[in-house]
Amino acid sequence: MYTYQDLLSVTNSEKEQKDFLLSVINDHKASEKYKTARDAELYIRQLNPMIMNYQKYLYTVSGKAIPDNYSSNYKAASNFFKRFVTQPINYLLANGVSFTKDDTKERLGKNFDRMIYEGLYKAMVGEASFLFWNVNRIEKAFSMTEFVPLWDEETGLLSSGVRFWQLASNKPLRITLFEIDGYTEFFQDEKKNLKILNPKRAYKLVKTGTQIDGVESVVGENYDGFPIVPMYANMEKQSELVGLRDEINAFDLIGSGLANDLEDIQSAFWILSNANGMEEVDLARFLYQLKRVKAAVLDDDGAKAEPHTLDVPYQAREAYLSRLENNMYYDAMAMNAKDITAGNVTATAIRAAYDNLDQKTSEMRMCVEDAIEGILKLAGIEDKPKFKLNRISNDTETTQNVLAAAQYLDHRTILEKLPFVEEEEVDEILKRTAEEEMERFESEERLVDNGRTGQGEGVDGQEAEKDGEENQEDLQESTKGD
Repeated sequence: MYTYQDLLSVTNSEKEQKDFLLSVINDHKASEKYKTARDAELYIRQLNPMIMNYQKYLYTVSGKAIPDNYSSNYKAASNFFKRFVTQPINYLLANGVSFTKDDTKERLGKNFDRMIYEGLYKAMVGEASFLFWNVNRIEKAFSMTEFVPLWDEETGLLSSGVRFWQLASNKPLRITLFEIDGYTEFFQDEKKNLKILNPKRAYKLVKTGTQIDGVESVVGENYDGFPIVPMYANMEKQSELVGLRDEINAFDLIGSGLANDLEDIQSAFWILSNANGMEEVDLARFLYQLKRVKAAVLDDDGAKAEPHTLDVPYQAREAYLSRLENNMYYDAMAMNAKDITAGNVTATAIRAAYDNLDQKTSEMRMCVEDAIEGILKLAGIEDKPKFKLNRISNDTETTQNVLAAAQYLDHRTILEKLPFVEEEEVDEILKRTAEEEMERFESEERLVDNGRTGQGEGVDGQEAEKDGEENQEDLQESTKGD
C-alpha cells in the first residue's frame, strides 16, 4: 500500500515519477479492495462471476474429472445485489438534496444531485467513491476501480491520488496524478512507454489584465485543500457485497441447478435390453435419432427399449430459496415490498416494514453529509444539507392525521407534511395563498368604503329635504302676511 509520504519521497526525476505511478497502479490492482470492487461491478450488472465461470464435471471410475458437455448448464444470475444498492440510494436521494439557503444549490452546479447519486452508488459497490470538485461543480465521481487514494500517514486525510483508465487492452493507458498544488497527465503508448501528456498545472486558471493596456495573462490558482473528497456508504468503509456474496452465490447456484434438472429430465430416459453390443457412441446416436425423428431402430435381435420418467425433487429447493431470499433482505437491511402489498396497510405497518431500511439509511446519510460538507468547504459555502426520504405511505391516513393537527401547525408545516404536495410546490402555494388573501382583504376594504359613502349621501339627502320643507314653511308665512 502506497501513501502520500511515499509520493513525497519521489524525487523530481521524470523516470522515478513514472515508475512510482506504475507501481502504485499495479499494487492497487493486486489489493483485495480492488478485487472486491471489480467483482461487485460484475454482480451489479447481473454477471455473477461464480455462476458465469461455473463448469459441470463428470468423474470416471478412477476419479478423473471430465467436463460435462452433455447435460444442461444454465447460468441464472439473480439481480439481488443491484436491488440492495439502488433501494437505499433512491430512498435517501430520490428527492434530491436541499439546503437551508436558497442560492446554495445553484452555486454547486446543475448536476449536483446527479453526481451525489453517482458517488453514493459507486461507494456502495466498491467501498468508496471520490468526488472531484472542479471550480464550480462536481466534475466526476471516481470509483475504486479507477482511482488510487494516497492517504496521509500523519493526518489520515486524502492528500493525493492517481486516476487511471484504459478503453481496451490495445488502447493507451491514461493516468492523472492529482496533488494539492495541481495535476499532471500521462499516457502509456503501445510500446508501454509512459510519457507526460500535459505537465503539471493548477486546478483553476484566472485571466488577469486591463482594457487599457490590452495585456492579458493567465494565473493558476489552487484550493485551500485537496479538491477530491472521499464518499463512503457505511461506517465500515467497505463494499455492500461483503457479507452478501455467499448468499447470492448460493441462491444463484441452487436456482440454476433446479433449472438444469428440469431441463435434463423433462423427457423420458430409456432402458435398453439385449443391447450389450451398443457402445457409448451408439447410445448417443440412439438418443439423437429419438430427438430428431421421434423414432429409432434397434438392430440387435430381441433388443427392447423402455421409457422411464423421473419427478424432480423441487420442494426442498424452493423452500430453501425462499429462506435465502428472506435472509438476504434481512442481512442487507432492505425493505421487501411483499411485506406491504397485502391490502390496505396502515401507516404503522409501513413504518415497521421500513425499520431496517431506516437504520441503514441513517448511517448512510451521515456518510453522505460528511462528503457534501467537504464539497461545501471547497466551494466556500457555509450551509447544511437536508434530505426528504422517498417512503411509500398510506396517503389517506397521513392526510387525515395532518389535518387533525392543523390547528396547532402553521401553513408551511401543514403543506410540507401533506404526502401529495411536493417540496418544490410549497413556496409557490404559500405565495398564491398570500396573494389571494391580499385580494380578499382589498375587496372587503372596498366594500366597507362604499358602504360608508352610501350612508353619507343618505344623510345629506335628508338634510336637503329638511331644508326644503323649512323654506316652504317660510314662503307660506310670508304669503299669509301679505
